[in-house]
Amino acid sequence: MSTPVLSPAAWLRGPRRPVWLSDPKVLRTEVLAGLVVALALIPEAISFSIIAGVDPAVGLFASFTMAVTIAVVGGRPAMISAATGAVALVIAPLNREHGFGYLVAAVLLAGVFQIVLGALGVARLMRFVPRSVMVGFVNSLAVLIFMAQVPEMTDVPWPVYPLMAAGLALMVFFPKVTTVVPAPLVSIVVLTVITVAAGIAVPTVGDKGELPSALPVPGLPDVPFTLDTLTTVAPYALAMALVGLMESLMTAKLVDDITDTRSSKTRESVGQGVANIVTGFFGGMGGCAMIGQTMINVRVSGARTRLSTFLAGAFLMVLCIVFGPVVSGIPMAALVAVMVMVSFATFDWHSVAPRTLRRMPVGETTVMLVTVACVVATHNLAVGVVVGSVTAMVVFARRVARVADVTAVTDPDGSTVVYRVTGELFFASSNDLVGRFDYATDPDRVVIDLSAAHVWDASSVAALDAIETKYARRGKTVEIVGLNEPSARIHTTLSGELAGH
Repeated sequence: MSTPVLSPAAWLRGPRRPVWLSDPKVLRTEVLAGLVVALALIPEAISFSIIAGVDPAVGLFASFTMAVTIAVVGGRPAMISAATGAVALVIAPLNREHGFGYLVAAVLLAGVFQIVLGALGVARLMRFVPRSVMVGFVNSLAVLIFMAQVPEMTDVPWPVYPLMAAGLALMVFFPKVTTVVPAPLVSIVVLTVITVAAGIAVPTVGDKGELPSALPVPGLPDVPFTLDTLTTVAPYALAMALVGLMESLMTAKLVDDITDTRSSKTRESVGQGVANIVTGFFGGMGGCAMIGQTMINVRVSGARTRLSTFLAGAFLMVLCIVFGPVVSGIPMAALVAVMVMVSFATFDWHSVAPRTLRRMPVGETTVMLVTVACVVATHNLAVGVVVGSVTAMVVFARRVARVADVTAVTDPDGSTVVYRVTGELFFASSNDLVGRFDYATDPDRVVIDLSAAHVWDASSVAALDAIETKYARRGKTVEIVGLNEPSARIHTTLSGELAGH
């Protein structure tokens, strides 16, 4: 199934008839996937609420409104957006220092920032994220998902471990019997029945916090609408907007690759903003795309449409409000087993296979490892992606800089020397260019042939000016030939204007 990028006109007309309306098999897959994701969202949302320092209901409400809204306005079908740890970490200091009203105001302003950034085309920056960073992003996500489960596996009653093993076994072997029902859902139901029927005392979802008993009510944040309030929340809102967009766009790109479909990153950027504004009006803590739940939805459960995302949010509220006592009895071991399975399925094992590492350039592997290390160390995906991308740029610059070369040929009569420069001339390669000429012993006429080179920046023009100056001090003339049109344009514009800078 292909997901075309809609034009503004097509967006206003609305999408074509959803495939799940005419295909019962797709409908079943989407409904069951949404249910599995909703069950997995509950403990995650409660945990993120604790990180942000707010009531568990705030995280659950945020997950509900984010998922339901993004299902309608988002650009990547089947991707799950909800309350996330990255957003919780950004806004926790604001809530701690100024109170919950300021947190909600920051969520609303972050939504506005995301809409503006989306309209300005920030999504186009995704093309500058190299594959090695994407692989590092995926692997670090898998590591973080697993690490997040470790507290649930330490200092717990011994029955937790056989329950987890049974859950993993069910998810591995049940799909060999049938794929009609998602294996994670079967695992959760079976383990819950076993613990309740046998009266096994293990940590449950209810131990994480009290579930809400009513739907959220819309309203405005309880803050003074003044310039002072704006200056207080703006830095946190901008940080939240940037972190949320980066995680969402990276996750959308990953889902594109998994499903072999395209999505509108601009629509997703704007949609994230709209979802955060809606969430803010309902008193939620905001959020963005969730890689773990998205992998459950797309890779494990096989969902592909917006329906699964919408139902994940809808089921979340139904489970909390209507079936709260039942959901509270779900053993955490069942949900931990699901997330451990997701972490193993998410990790790109091929990227660390000895055969791959032997064939992969050292620079590519370094970028991947740097990305993983930064994410794991900071627990911030945005930091890892930025540092990884910068590292990739440095590796690329070093690689390209080595391609630039200079060869000299002297005329038989000894009156002229021709230096042939090849490769890309930019700040990394042009720094060594000045030292490649023999100023003292060259003849009076020097020709620099740039027909096999390209001048990219002011550093290269400055290097060429320095070469001409060094020869001029010795009474020698320099002629630069072979510039292509873009190189000639930048050389003509900047030559002679960079002295002293």
